[in-house]
Amino acid sequence: MKTSVLRRACVAALALAATMTPAVAAPQDGNAAPSDRIGAPSDRNGAPSDRIGAQARLLGEKTVPHKLRFRNTTVGGLSGIDRDPCTGEYVMISDDRSQLQPARFYTARIGVDGDGVHSVEFTGTHPFRQPDGSVYPPASAGDGKVVDPEELRVDPRGCQYVWAQEGDRPKASSDPVIQPTIQFAGRTGEYRGRHLMPPNYRITTGDWGMRRNQGVEAITFGAWGGLLTSAVEGPLIQDGPVPDLEHGALIRVTQQNRHGQVRGQFAYPLEKIFAPSDPASPWGPDTGVPAILAFPNDPDRYLVLERTWVAGAGYKIRLYDATTRGATDVRNMDSLQGQHVAPMRKQLVTDFDDLGLSTVDNTEGMTWGPTLPGGERTLLLVSDDNFVEDAVTQIVALGVR
Repeated sequence: MKTSVLRRACVAALALAATMTPAVAAPQDGNAAPSDRIGAPSDRNGAPSDRIGAQARLLGEKTVPHKLRFRNTTVGGLSGIDRDPCTGEYVMISDDRSQLQPARFYTARIGVDGDGVHSVEFTGTHPFRQPDGSVYPPASAGDGKVVDPEELRVDPRGCQYVWAQEGDRPKASSDPVIQPTIQFAGRTGEYRGRHLMPPNYRITTGDWGMRRNQGVEAITFGAWGGLLTSAVEGPLIQDGPVPDLEHGALIRVTQQNRHGQVRGQFAYPLEKIFAPSDPASPWGPDTGVPAILAFPNDPDRYLVLERTWVAGAGYKIRLYDATTRGATDVRNMDSLQGQHVAPMRKQLVTDFDDLGLSTVDNTEGMTWGPTLPGGERTLLLVSDDNFVEDAVTQIVALGVR
């Protein structure tokens, strides 16, 4: 969420946030065993049921030092995290648009168990490479190759990396449109191709498509790597207005197979804004879905992270258990306004205000961790500090059952 950098600065001043087949074939990096499973409600035949309602408790948290220097890079802006089943380590993407250093990701060992988060040890970092092998330049280069990395997942079938960049709807008509992409990368960042995007994810020049800074921030593998699901952070322009104090909104969640074919698209109900904004602030509220995480053995069930920032009230972070089962397939609906659709069902898992954390900040990424002896699965979440002093890079661990 790039606008929170400016918002935080403004608030501070006022006060003195099988192989996937892309357009270009992406080779595999080897064979990986499936990651640890988490139980899901099942019917008597072993198939996933329609029930949702996961429960979570806080295991612990750990804060990474602000602007930690690691191998000549600045650690921060961590907006996505995933566990690598080939190594047991975690991979985290930075949303630095090559302003501090080239767009990149980090690997780390995170010590977590039922007693909390004991350590976060960074083990490597690599820049993402363009097709010609070069790193991504900063926006100031003016060559139209702006990149906005937001999410990274490890393909459970081979452990190559899949990452999403949000693109950019320009403020001025003279500026270039940067389309969102989902790309493949090798384990050292080399370009391996692209995944096909749903047609209605494109940014257009008119009143159609994704809003500025509300593109694709959330992707996840489901069905043991058979599906790649993506979510748009906020409602498409044609689908209606953004949430306010009285109304929520509908965003689109899309399931695609490993060849990029759309298997279904569904409307997810985003909550209304939780508090009024400080009237002295020039910034309105900002809300959306920065992360979605599939239950490994249920291709229709997800954990969905909703993140809201309101001037004067701070962050509201809520985690939901949601399912596409029974929801209307909206892939052929140009607009959701005025349409009778059954949205995805969801149930609150936890509100971060109720967890007893040291602070509730700009949480943007989440992944499954190891299974605990009692059967709970760990859920690790990371916050994006936007490289500003009044924010934190926070690793939170929850126990989910």
